[in-house]
Amino acid sequence: MPILTLSRGWLEPNRYVWSPFVTKLEARLRFARVPYKAVSGSVRTAPKGKIPYIEITDKNSSSSLGDSTLIIKYLVERNILPDLNGPLSPSERAHDLALRALLEDKAYFYNTRERWTENYYTMRDHALSAIPYPIRVLVGLLIYRSTAQTLNGQGTGRYTDDEIQGFRVETWEALNDLLAASKTKAHGEGPFWILGGDEPTEADAALFGFVVSGLVSTAGPKMKAVVLGFPVILEYARRIHAAYFPDYELWEK
Repeated sequence: MPILTLSRGWLEPNRYVWSPFVTKLEARLRFARVPYKAVSGSVRTAPKGKIPYIEITDKNSSSSLGDSTLIIKYLVERNILPDLNGPLSPSERAHDLALRALLEDKAYFYNTRERWTENYYTMRDHALSAIPYPIRVLVGLLIYRSTAQTLNGQGTGRYTDDEIQGFRVETWEALNDLLAASKTKAHGEGPFWILGGDEPTEADAALFGFVVSGLVSTAGPKMKAVVLGFPVILEYARRIHAAYFPDYELWEK
């Protein structure tokens, strides 16, 4: 088994970080009980200039990979991780892909808008905490401008705050409905999964990452309030936490 070193952006041992993609990748590794070492890393050395990224080291080589989806794909292709979606039917795979797109291509931008525009200073000082203050101000402004342009081009930046909140609530209501149906099929007190099967799929890693991100980030109070309003979503996350992240601090209400 190669040695996996996961760069999380922040070291913070035994604590979840704010990035949903970091927790998604950690969950994917822990679902398979694959060991890894967590380090802080830096976007300056990241293969794609973003967090998370992973270094894979074996006897003969070492390589670095970026982007959580591409990392998972690479590890599956090399039999380091099991193919969670392999046993699914074509319709189930399409459903799983649609759920991931809902989170990573829709909900992600709602969160980005709230964190980097509505709660800019909280987000800046957390995301750039390792940078000295005078430089942090300049870098933060550059990120803000780039983010605002991206949100405007993508479309999320063109809506009002109330419209975005409506989209956010609609998204999490739909996810809660799916989880409520899945919970009725669950056995015992262990985790239950978004597609209602006995094992997790790729969508579960993404969903857990987004739920935890919303609960631990102080730059997204609207997102946190929405998630706290759905007891089934909270139970879903708590059961996964208990089964796969017992060494991590549980988020606060």
